[in-house]
Amino acid sequence: MKHVDEFRDPSRARSLLDQIRRQTTRRWVIMEVCGGQTHGLLRHGIDLALEDTIELIHGPGCPVCVTDEAKIDRAVRLSMTPGILLASFGDMLRVPGTSLSLAAARAEGASVREFYSPTDAVTYAAENPDQHVVFFAVGFETTAPATSLAVLQAKKRGLRNFSLLVSHVRVQPAMELIMASEANRVEGFLAAGHVCCVTGFAPYEDFAGRWGVPVVVTGFEPVDLLLGIAECVDRLEHQKSGVANCFGRSVALEGNRNAQSVVDDVYEVCESRWRGLGVLCEGGFRLREEYREFDAEFRFPEQSGKASEASGKAVTPVIFSTCRAGEVLSGRIQPCACGEFGSGCTPEHPLGAPMVSSEGACAAWFRYRLRSIGS
Repeated sequence: MKHVDEFRDPSRARSLLDQIRRQTTRRWVIMEVCGGQTHGLLRHGIDLALEDTIELIHGPGCPVCVTDEAKIDRAVRLSMTPGILLASFGDMLRVPGTSLSLAAARAEGASVREFYSPTDAVTYAAENPDQHVVFFAVGFETTAPATSLAVLQAKKRGLRNFSLLVSHVRVQPAMELIMASEANRVEGFLAAGHVCCVTGFAPYEDFAGRWGVPVVVTGFEPVDLLLGIAECVDRLEHQKSGVANCFGRSVALEGNRNAQSVVDDVYEVCESRWRGLGVLCEGGFRLREEYREFDAEFRFPEQSGKASEASGKAVTPVIFSTCRAGEVLSGRIQPCACGEFGSGCTPEHPLGAPMVSSEGACAAWFRYRLRSIGS
């Protein structure tokens, strides 16, 4: 396929691997921010092919993985409330909160449904006026335009039975947190291509200048990833920071202005708690005051009590004290460094979100690297 096959060309990939090896004089530490890039690097064996040349570490670019446990608990309680249907993307259903995941709550009788698009949830709400549909809005800047459109559609149709439980997060504040950490080892970034399709890459220019690091926007195919690594290495070797765009077929400097406009109309930037990372200044979005009627946290204020009281069912707490997801999400350890990886923590029985999500680093290691580390 045009614009795809050429970025899967084995000969071009081998040439880029040779180029990277030739130009590298020391083992640089590069973080890929996006979980989709993590899976691409491991699936195509790029991390192994360059392990003597480049140390690739994984960032917090899995939006499902960083969704705050308290928001998941709130979603569970809403799903157990009579008259409410809790809807979200499929990956979100299996991520555990402090007690239950939405999938586990559904198994106990809660009203939970998967939708591929938040606008489908708006249509469902219009067709089922006897139910209040709460869409659990998660994701980075990539998915925020779609949930913004859902709110605008619901307002235009005068729906009183649709709202969002908002847990959208923003990528750059997490990168700031990583660079500010005393334990930081990151020397260059591969920026998330899908996010930059919306935001553009102009915002990274100040970031790269302040921290003195290269930020290279790249895609997800093997040649995309290798082009990004090669550009990052070239800048590191020549002590050049700044921003480079190696995903020009999809990303422009200014991004998608229409998408930015609809997000700015519906949302405002706020501080946000990230799972494993804590509270990030300007780390997320919340609905603007003029759209408060579509805010599930406003429509359904919390009462005293726990999820078990809302459902009338006994809930057995799940203990995640041995999960090292926070260290994985911030690039401080590789998944295999966690003692539970591959034994106590598997995709079928996950201890933490990075083993659940299709973009999670632990899930990627389990799928592509478990045999190679002798587990």
